[in-house]
Amino acid sequence: MATLSSIGVGSGLDANSIISQLVSLERVPITQLQTAAGKIDARLSAFGRIQSALDGLRTAARTLGDSSTWGAASTTSADATAVSMTASAGSSAGSYAVKVDALAAAQMNASSAVTNPQVAIGAGTLTIDVGRWADDLSGFTPKAGSSPLTITINPGEDTLEQIRDKINNTADAPVRASIVNDTNGARLVLQSTQTGAENGFRIGVADADGNHTDDSGLSRLAYDPAGGAAVSTRTQAARNAQATINGLAVESSTNSLANVIDGVSLTLGKVTTGTIDLTVSRDTASMRKSIDGFVSAYNDVIRLVRDQTKYDPTSKSAATLQGDRTAVNLLTQLRSAIGASSSASSVFARNSDIGLSVQTDGTLKLDSSKLDAGFAKLPELQKFFATSTDDAASTGLAPRLRQLIDQVLGSEGAMTSRQDGLRQLKADNGKRQEALEDRVAQTEKRLRAQYQALDASMAKLNKLSGFMTQQITNWNKV
Repeated sequence: MATLSSIGVGSGLDANSIISQLVSLERVPITQLQTAAGKIDARLSAFGRIQSALDGLRTAARTLGDSSTWGAASTTSADATAVSMTASAGSSAGSYAVKVDALAAAQMNASSAVTNPQVAIGAGTLTIDVGRWADDLSGFTPKAGSSPLTITINPGEDTLEQIRDKINNTADAPVRASIVNDTNGARLVLQSTQTGAENGFRIGVADADGNHTDDSGLSRLAYDPAGGAAVSTRTQAARNAQATINGLAVESSTNSLANVIDGVSLTLGKVTTGTIDLTVSRDTASMRKSIDGFVSAYNDVIRLVRDQTKYDPTSKSAATLQGDRTAVNLLTQLRSAIGASSSASSVFARNSDIGLSVQTDGTLKLDSSKLDAGFAKLPELQKFFATSTDDAASTGLAPRLRQLIDQVLGSEGAMTSRQDGLRQLKADNGKRQEALEDRVAQTEKRLRAQYQALDASMAKLNKLSGFMTQQITNWNKV
């Protein structure tokens, strides 16, 4: 007997609809598991946001507990164009009067003029020494640790432009070359790469024309007054910066003075006729910014956890983590840590002493006037916030919060354990869904087989019924 091509043809039943409804009933537990999985995802997402907020609070607490935060210094200059300054953390507060007598300079030399920079002036070798010239140019002392640099100028590469490029392309050359065109023609100008009296230079020439000291050929670049060859002209002498700080003379090869005042760097910009007043003070503005950042980060955590655990009696709706013990306990722990008194400071024992108060919603509010008064006792304020000890009772506020967050977010902390537990629930949920999907598929297969068998049986009965009807009709005729 041929197999029926469509379920229900033999029986006259809407078998596909019946099977679909029965399968839908079988899928109800899967739908429930999918809903449960969505709630697990929502909880994981909520805990992820809380973890991120806690990380932000931990960073703010670490900053507030860092000694560099409390050692921050600010500087002021009566004329920053003449003398500017920067101070590193821990710099001593103080006032300084600075007078700039001279700025550091690099030596500059100019050759005699030629008609144009493409004119060949002659071959030979240049020997450049770095060192200090005597004030009257009667002597030259090479710089300790330096070595003479010899540059060969071959025929065909001896124009001013080529000599310039040859010098500038030589590694570690102590001078830089450029060409300056004035009313008399083109000149090769050499300048020390470093400022300072000991970074002057002399130039010896072995001229291919045999005369090493005349203003002809390559010797026109020579500069060695002490050796009788001062053909090029020194347009600027190398010199050190010279200044006085509170009446004390200081000197530097550059215009940056880094070691004359502990933790303070000075940059000289111009010569002055009088003193420039400089001040180094504690940077309470940056300290206040760190405190504000800590308060803001703490409030962000509190608001987020409260929003995720609240229950709205009006709409009778619960937030994602409403009733979650881990989230509720976190609020309790944070409030306990922030509200605990400490012996870290002998002046400030409680948050209220420095202007911090806990609001009804658990967030912190900062009283600016009280905090400003606290800055008048800066060492004690630092102790209140930053002291770190093994004894919780004598630990400052910032380390106390940081230690709590380290514990909560640690590998065995409550937050980590809760998230791991939710991930395991999600994995188990997925496995259960897969098992039920397999069962539904088998059920559907079985139902379709049963209805196909029913169709076949009903088809046989219908055929037999037709035959019997035909026979009865024939009998009645007889």
